[in-house]
Amino acid sequence: QVQLVESGGGLVQAGGSLRLSCAASGRTFSSVAMGWFRQTPGKEREFVAAISWRGGTTTYADSVKGRFAISRDNANNMLYLQMNNLKPEDTGVYYCNLGMVTGLPFRPSGYWGQGTQVTVSS
Repeated sequence: QVQLVESGGGLVQAGGSLRLSCAASGRTFSSVAMGWFRQTPGKEREFVAAISWRGGTTTYADSVKGRFAISRDNANNMLYLQMNNLKPEDTGVYYCNLGMVTGLPFRPSGYWGQGTQVTVSS
């Protein structure tokens, strides 16, 4: 059984920073890629960033390149998303996802956490 628990969201002013965390349980964490997605009301969930199973390869949505950084700690089953220079359009619920394969491009699975709310005020 895989469980994903996101944390670290909150309210921040534009230009500020947040660091999201995703705690994963289950033996498959270190053998697959991981990803972050976000969703705002009325819109589909969108891809934000992904990282390969060993952390050597990352990929980002164009809208967050240069501002966000994804990382992982396989020893502790943790996934992170460092978000800098936040903009109001980054507002949404952020979810982590356990991938289906080891590398990229990312292939999301059906395993999602409950999400963590990020609100960026202008």
